[in-house]
Amino acid sequence: MNKTFRLSVGLAILLGTVGIQSVPVRAQESQGPVQLCPADLETAIESITNRPEFRRGHWGILVQTEQEQQTLYAQNADRLFIPASNAKLLTSAAVLEELGADFRIRTAVYQLSSQSQGTVLRIAGRGDPSLTDQDLQDLAQQIRDRGITRIDLLIGDDSYFQGGALNPTWEWEDVQAGYGTPVNSLILNENAIGVTLTPQAVGQPLQIEWIDPAEAGQWQVINRSITVGANAPEFVRVGRDLNQKVLYVEGQLRVGAALERAWVSIPQPAQYFMQRFGQTLVANGIQVQQSLITNSPVTDEGEEIAAVESPPLAELLVEANQESVNLYAETLLRLLGVQSFRNELSDAGTALEVGIRAVEAALTRLGIDPTGYALADGSGLSRRNLISPEATVQTLQSMARSPNAQTYRNSLPVAGISGTLQNRFQNTPIQGRLQAKTGALTNAVSLSGYLEPTNHPALVFSITANQYNQPLGQIQQGIDEIIKRLFRLTSC
Repeated sequence: MNKTFRLSVGLAILLGTVGIQSVPVRAQESQGPVQLCPADLETAIESITNRPEFRRGHWGILVQTEQEQQTLYAQNADRLFIPASNAKLLTSAAVLEELGADFRIRTAVYQLSSQSQGTVLRIAGRGDPSLTDQDLQDLAQQIRDRGITRIDLLIGDDSYFQGGALNPTWEWEDVQAGYGTPVNSLILNENAIGVTLTPQAVGQPLQIEWIDPAEAGQWQVINRSITVGANAPEFVRVGRDLNQKVLYVEGQLRVGAALERAWVSIPQPAQYFMQRFGQTLVANGIQVQQSLITNSPVTDEGEEIAAVESPPLAELLVEANQESVNLYAETLLRLLGVQSFRNELSDAGTALEVGIRAVEAALTRLGIDPTGYALADGSGLSRRNLISPEATVQTLQSMARSPNAQTYRNSLPVAGISGTLQNRFQNTPIQGRLQAKTGALTNAVSLSGYLEPTNHPALVFSITANQYNQPLGQIQQGIDEIIKRLFRLTSC
């Protein structure tokens, strides 16, 4: 999925990114001193958080030195906040520590030993979020190389992750969007499909085209969009019916503007997977007589005849943290649960439940205070996640001392360079010296990570703002100003 596309604020919120509004920097603050002593840090930070426009919101902040773990500033650091995607910091730390940077996810095809039904193959998905059509092509070629040209029964094994594919605590607008895709065992193309939206003449609806033309005949499209003049505001909302293939497009784009791309989640991902795999097999000269999907673990595993593997975990974490792809974090949480409780899965609960238990156990081993967080998912999309700045900093500090420290840090966005921080702090002294995880939901914005000031030892920090009544961009502007002041710290 191509995740780099221009977004207006309305579309950005729906698709899980944040539209940043331009907020003027106050003249008196832009002329502040180049250096800042630690003794003046409290005044410097609270001159931002105590502004009248922020007074109804809640701030949670903790700043420590990385080497000595000395606290330089704390505000509500032990209180619980909705972390948004900062929850991925805890998930990825636990998964990396337990599974290792080289762990890969294997998707395999097995030939069952019973021949009473002819050639029976089973494709077993294990929740690989990186699996694409090219991987299906590789599997089909391996099967063809075995001399198999006819499959009498093709079984799609979607049983590796037990329990529902949708998190019951996610909101309805999330589960229809491309950032809130279902989490199952047979995943293909990130369980999302996309459309392009192109402005036409003023007054005409936007032109809608499926990125995969094969989807066009399978969906009903209700287009309530319009092309507007060059000076009109822009916003687009794209969603789908939760029970059937109906796509809704609303809003407006300016005449002559570049096309937009938008993604929606696939309603029945296992069926989508099997349909695409069947088509790939036929294209490789392999007939498929019948196919079915099972959610029950099989008793006859059969002989493995084809397999593909995901990139190593170190690369998967880049997608989870740098690009903040929720599906990656959710599958990794469930994979950790399955790996940790493989001998007692029948009694342990759903894949989501055992995944959370496994993350909690791993974090306890890392020394994270279990009273400092409560997880409802692995990605931070749930509004029921609660994490204190203290727990986040504890995680970052523990990982800084782990043998996996560099892999963990490499998974984070870099200010002005990569991921969700690519467009922040560009062409400033902070560019390249801040590695941090962003997070944004309605009324919840966060930024936590590592900062290397020029004239002060490295810092570990967590900043979260909840329950504010200002635009997301204005809160994020405030967070960025705090980072700029931390960067001015000098050992004095």
